Amino acid sequence: MAAATKLRFRFLTYSKFSQFRKLTKKECNRNEIGKRFQHTVAGDRDVDSTEENRFGYDHLYPGHIPTSTLQKWLLSVGSAGMAIVDPYRDDMIATFGETAGSTSLKWMHKKMMADPEGQEVLRDRPVINTKTITIPYLGSLPEGTFGRAYWQFLKDNKFSPDARLPVHFVDDPELMYVMLRYRQLHDLFHTLLGMPPNMLGEVLVKWVEAFQTRLPMCITGAMFGAVRLGPKDTSKYLRTYLPWAIRNGRQAKFLMGVYYEKHWEQDLDELRRDLNIEPPPIPLVRKKN
Repeated sequence: MAAATKLRFRFLTYSKFSQFRKLTKKECNRNEIGKRFQHTVAGDRDVDSTEENRFGYDHLYPGHIPTSTLQKWLLSVGSAGMAIVDPYRDDMIATFGETAGSTSLKWMHKKMMADPEGQEVLRDRPVINTKTITIPYLGSLPEGTFGRAYWQFLKDNKFSPDARLPVHFVDDPELMYVMLRYRQLHDLFHTLLGMPPNMLGEVLVKWVEAFQTRLPMCITGAMFGAVRLGPKDTSKYLRTYLPWAIRNGRQAKFLMGVYYEKHWEQDLDELRRDLNIEPPPIPLVRKKN
């Protein structure tokens, strides 16, 4: 049975890829993605077998799609091109990150294992969604705390931690979690750096992530994202913010090794000092009442 399934989905066609990505989008909108993450980190194999077989999933972890080296290369090239053309295609960005990031994920895992707090993260495998964190609690924290700032970021931009796509193409459960953790920390990086989710803010966060993760997806986003900036933002970017982002990426503590769930109540400025992060020279986020 397993062999037949593997043979049946030996080749991942574009139509199948598009179909399962559409389903994933619907799952996000129905707030079901958190349940899949919960099952993954808990080792729960009780997933819909019909859905698993339909999209070629195997049992390495729920949602894993086995692909050959050639398939990964084709997916990485295609998704990278689509992500450059349309940087708001989060499905293409996610695919590029997974199919081209194997070496970087191994490096990140090694860095996390070398840090006591990073080891704790890998041992506990915390996930960030509305099933694991209490959003109203974060909003009740004092002004100036890390948790309150993250809540404000979500509220101002109408974001949800449930919106992050699951991992499909990473062929190692440990590295799958590293990719998932990076993906779920992205909005926390915005919070730490004080960057809004507009084009300028995203490019600057990508520069920090490029140095911190070495993921080809982050490097590509940092290098090509600035092309879309207008003249005014380009001037600010080159003179002020790019040097700041590069400094933070190089000098900050390894951000993937931080157990952020244990820092909600900490003062944001104090946490930045602990992580050796410079606040933005000129804030890009306007405070809202």
